[in-house]
This record gives sequence, structure tokens and C-alpha cells, in this order.
Amino acid sequence: MLILSTIIPNEGIQTKMKDAFPELNFIYQEGWMDERLSEAEILITYGEDLTEKIIGKAANLKWIMVMSAGMELMPFKAIEERGILVTNAKGIHKIPMAEYTIGMLLQYEKKLKLLMKNEREEMWDRKIEVGELNGKTMLVLGAGAIGGEVARLGKAFRMTTLGVNRSGKPVESIDRLYTLDNLLEAIPGADYIVSVLPSTDETKDLLQKEHFKAMKESAVFVNIGRGDLIDEEVLIEALEAGELAHAILDVFDPEPLEKGHPFWRMENVTVTPHLSSKSGEYLPRTFAIFEKNMREYLKSGKDFINVIDLSRGY
Repeated sequence: MLILSTIIPNEGIQTKMKDAFPELNFIYQEGWMDERLSEAEILITYGEDLTEKIIGKAANLKWIMVMSAGMELMPFKAIEERGILVTNAKGIHKIPMAEYTIGMLLQYEKKLKLLMKNEREEMWDRKIEVGELNGKTMLVLGAGAIGGEVARLGKAFRMTTLGVNRSGKPVESIDRLYTLDNLLEAIPGADYIVSVLPSTDETKDLLQKEHFKAMKESAVFVNIGRGDLIDEEVLIEALEAGELAHAILDVFDPEPLEKGHPFWRMENVTVTPHLSSKSGEYLPRTFAIFEKNMREYLKSGKDFINVIDLSRGY
């Protein structure tokens, strides 16, 4: 059985896969080799390099393992027509992304950017007013695996946690759940609004002017989900009008954020280059999911981790 991967892990992971599945043929490569695509039964990818043409050439393809959570660039129509199994790495991002979120909120409350500036300038200023996370309310848009971990860490800082998901069903560490339809009810009580929402037809341009007008003037908006959640001009206008205090942005539409963009120089915006999910443990965790699913696949089982609903795209 041939497995093609456009992700090239370190030698340790490659050796582990070879030892775990000595009967399988793994090829790690940059890009898809046309002459091997027709033989491949399984593809391992981040999902951004697949097209309908590639799916068409992979005549023997049965399963695609996507080593990320984002699925918006996948050619789902062609995949669904073939009945190809798709699984992803949902859940592995929760630890680094939750740590990033709490770290950024602490950076904001403890005025770390200003303190570092003062340090460089050798300025001793004890009049700086710093805040606390304790007692604040955090609203998590997308209360799934990642959002639940963000809320769990928030609880360690004695925060009240609100959440938004499609179903409104209870989630551990979330004090109160809302549906997307009731989003405007949840926003006014939040000190921090954290979005981990994926990119879907339902979430694109979800946040509109009325949502920012409903925020506290002291609120902080954090986006670690997808950049197309909001039209950037709407966010810029809201920040300039003082409808919220600060925005912490790790994702943009498009990426990378171009030089000269207003976000770079706005004092009430913190920009990071889409790295909230990065971690040295990323590939070990994704290949652990692959290994579990591979064992299930070899015994023709059905108990796969993170099976994607092709009609929904997640």
C-alpha cells in the first residue's frame, strides 16, 4: 500500500511510522508526483495543496489525512463524488492556541508591550496601570475543542466564561452557552471576545457593525480562528470609533498581512503572523492521530478519529 505525504516530518517520526507499519510504503515529498499519484491509496497533506485535478489523478485514492484543522481550501465536491474518507487533526491545536490566547490577554492586561518599550528606553515608570484577568468575563466564539480549552484556562484565572456554538449544548468549563443566532445577547457582557471559529459559509463576515457597537468600550477582541470572520474595514472603523479597546489578531484575509496595512501601526491592535497553533509538538500529535486511524483502516474498521462531514466541510 502506497502512502504519499507532502508533509516531511523529522527522521524520528518517519522511523516511528516505518516501525509501526513495516508493510506499508511511505513516500515523503514536496509536491505531488504524478507518476505515483495513481498508485497512492492514502494522501497525507495540510490540505492546501489538493485540487480537483490531483484528486482526479489519484485513481486508487481511498483516504486523505489532513494534518490541520482548517479545511476551507479542500476540493470537497470532487472528494465527495469519489466517496473518499477524509480525516483531520482537529483537537491538536487546543493546547498551543489556548496558551497563546491567555498569554496575549496577560500581555494586554499587564501592559507588557509598554513595559518592554520602557525597558529599551531605560525608563522607570511605576505609574503604569495594569489590570487582571481575575473577575473578567470571556466570550468564546466556537466552543469546541479549542474553545473549551481556552475556557478551561480562563477558569484557572477565576474568569466567567461564556460560549457560542451551533447547538447551544453545554460545554465543560463554559458557564453559559449561546447559539450563533443569539450572539448579540452574549456580546455586551464580555470583557474579552475570543473567536476560534473556522471558515464556513455561516461564519464568513459573521461579525458586523452591530456586533462591535454592542461591545463594551473596554472590550478586547481576539481572533485566532479565520481572518474572513470580519471585514477588516468594519473592525478598523470600530477601533477608531472607540467601540472596543483593543484587537489581538493572529489571522487575516488575505495572508500574509501586507506591509503598510493600518493594523501594523494602530496602537490598539496587536498583530501576530498566524502562529497561535504552532508548537514543537504539532507533528508528533498529528502523526499520533494518523497512526490510530491507520490501525483502524487496516482492520477495515469504522472507529476513526476526526472524520470530516464532506457536505459541511468540517
